Amino acid sequence: MTEILALTHSFVPYLSKTSLRQLRHIILAMLCIPGRITTLSLSRWTEKGGSHRTLQRWFHTALDWGCMMWTVIQAHLLDTNGVYLLAGDDVVVSKSGKETHGLGRFYSSIAQRVIPSLSFFVVSLVDVNERKSHPLQIEQHLPSPRAKPIPPAPKRPRGRPKGSKNHVKTPPPLTPELSRIERTVRACLSRIAPLKVKWLVLDGFFGNFPATSMVLGCGLDIISKLRHNAALYLPYTGEKSPRGPTPREGDKLKYAQLPADGLYKSTTEDDLCTQIYHLKVFHKDFQDALNVAIVVKIQQKTGKQGHVILFSTDLTLTADQIIDYYSLRFQIEFNFRDAKQFWGLEDFMNVSEQAVTNAVNLSFMMVNLSAAMLRDPQRRQAEFSVHDLKTHFRARRYLDETIKYLPVSPDAPLISRLWHKLTAPGGIRSHPPSLFSP
Repeated sequence: MTEILALTHSFVPYLSKTSLRQLRHIILAMLCIPGRITTLSLSRWTEKGGSHRTLQRWFHTALDWGCMMWTVIQAHLLDTNGVYLLAGDDVVVSKSGKETHGLGRFYSSIAQRVIPSLSFFVVSLVDVNERKSHPLQIEQHLPSPRAKPIPPAPKRPRGRPKGSKNHVKTPPPLTPELSRIERTVRACLSRIAPLKVKWLVLDGFFGNFPATSMVLGCGLDIISKLRHNAALYLPYTGEKSPRGPTPREGDKLKYAQLPADGLYKSTTEDDLCTQIYHLKVFHKDFQDALNVAIVVKIQQKTGKQGHVILFSTDLTLTADQIIDYYSLRFQIEFNFRDAKQFWGLEDFMNVSEQAVTNAVNLSFMMVNLSAAMLRDPQRRQAEFSVHDLKTHFRARRYLDETIKYLPVSPDAPLISRLWHKLTAPGGIRSHPPSLFSP
């Protein structure tokens, strides 16, 4: 319990004494519980003061999860000299029934189809040096009501309307989803204000002008992916026209014949040739130039090839940085995996809005707390995992319950050896008995 007291000490300004004490009981139970994590199963593993009714009241209490997540990161996971970026993605949690708040039909990448589920947008802070992601804020995506069909607008005659003038491209109106993401990103930026973050990494679903405009409006540069057939144009290099402005777009980019002067790097491994092109290009939907890294893979025996187009609005990034930062976005998927596998994101059975919010945020809070707990053991043994961490706490709980029934309490060295023996059957990696203090 001493580790949990130290980790949760920063929660004092945001929780009452009662809520903080109950949260500590819940955290200890989640570290010990071997199966599904629900309110009822938690009550069976909490010590005195964690009854089922008490936990139900706690899950219906409004809590400032964003500030608590940031305090854990700031106190235990932040490197003042590190390089950080924000990453965002949706996580879909399958759910049955009809009463759960926010229940709808969302696309699940795991099931490869639309399923009855809950959807949450997660913004995480990604450490570039350690290559790890830490959840910052979670917002639920509510199902949108069916929109009434809009009659098509009358077709405009061909050609430019008489008397029209050139003007700066106005930002497009944001959809409800982009407005929600904008509010979430702005809240994160204001909370971590002393920490300088320049980029927001999003997947290919947001590789369009409205999402880019939203990110730029938040004071960040976007790193994302364009469609494989995106219409990109090289900068205009011809002579200036005697009349009118000089066009900014030149020849259209042909992916089968990319310009040789744009080749940044080429490597060959076995029969696969990988070419990376770094170009400054334009897109008719975007107001400014885009910094593009095109990764082309060619199968030399068959001649088949495929390509991926990554882009950023930050023109100072190199091709390696664009590819590396975009690949770091996948670290958020490991957060989703841990939250579902170890911390009850797929298990909770709460139905009201506040209870669902607390259950989901608690799962991601445990992702950060477990990462903080693993820092010291992983310095001794790099492969020490969340599974081993939970095995340690479960063995200690079994040992504590056993010692209560002994007529004489054993000495500390014997307790340490017993603890080590109890963790061996359930753990994956071996570890020295002194990994944690009894």
